[in-house]
Amino acid sequence: MYDTLSTVAGQFFGLTALLLSVLAFSSRRDDRLMVLLLAANVAFALQFAVFQSWTAAALSLLVLVRIALARRYPRNTAVMAAVLTASLLAAVLTWQGWADLPAVAAMVLGTVGMFLLRDIPMRVFLGLAAVAWTLSHLIVGSVGGALAEMMIIVTNAVTVYRLYRARRRYPGVFD
Repeated sequence: MYDTLSTVAGQFFGLTALLLSVLAFSSRRDDRLMVLLLAANVAFALQFAVFQSWTAAALSLLVLVRIALARRYPRNTAVMAAVLTASLLAAVLTWQGWADLPAVAAMVLGTVGMFLLRDIPMRVFLGLAAVAWTLSHLIVGSVGGALAEMMIIVTNAVTVYRLYRARRRYPGVFD
């Protein structure tokens, strides 16, 4: 009975995160986008917790902190190092096995991308982080979580293509 209930709860949180991600990326307002993405990460953390993937749950919560700090302290390597240290500590404290590795890789890629990179390189790193998060969702069996990350990958790839095309069409404008 508990397995069935936890599976349903985990899928519910994963699908909630998917819905919040779709609403976030369809929003034209940056403030609404950020609030919905923060809410989606809370749903991801709850989903991972229900599936007892403690490293992914802890790192999903740290994503909330990372987003706020990266926006406030762009290119600040000391703050980035603090986020990576907190992530490493969380991973060490919650590590259950190699199935936790994709969540750790996602956190590192996303953190480096958000703090150090901009434009296309940042989006490439965030896309790679989304691929790693997708693996984490698939490992725990979350349909909604995996679909949400796949949607993020596709949306991100389209944006990278559009940025690349704009740079080629209007050289020097976007540098």
